[in-house]
Amino acid sequence: MIRPPLLAAVLASSLAACSAPAPADNPWPDIDAPRPERLADGTCQAREVTPAVYEHVMGEVQVVQAEIAEDGTVLRPPVYRRAPVPRVVTPREELIFASPCPEEFTTEFVSTVQRALAARGVFRGSVTGRLDAPTTAAIRRWQTERGLPSGQLSLETARALGIVATPLDQVESL
Repeated sequence: MIRPPLLAAVLASSLAACSAPAPADNPWPDIDAPRPERLADGTCQAREVTPAVYEHVMGEVQVVQAEIAEDGTVLRPPVYRRAPVPRVVTPREELIFASPCPEEFTTEFVSTVQRALAARGVFRGSVTGRLDAPTTAAIRRWQTERGLPSGQLSLETARALGIVATPLDQVESL
């Protein structure tokens, strides 16, 4: 027979194993979050795929093919019926853009991004240092207003927010 204190200890240890917290300096709250990829030249890029959007419109669908004789005479015309057919509203799009590298996304870096977006009135969440849903929504809102509809931080946005240094050869001279 298992004693209650022993049973409690076994249950507590198994529950602790199931809910192990993420490392403190991991800004990505889940493993499936998109991350920048390193290129051969040492720079990094982010990739975001937007799926196509379809709608159904009424159209004609051929249900019986035409029957045509060898001489080209139509023996029986095709038969159509009205039915909903898919139509592309927005085509699939793949965005690829320069991004800070994954090792730059420390808790401190993400906290700075959150504070910079909060100072501009875009981020209203708590400064957590994690790339959570409110943070990516704020990044998406900020970047979409500037022509980049993505929740992944671009290098250009990081520079515009004053978080990443701009190389001297890219700074406009006065």
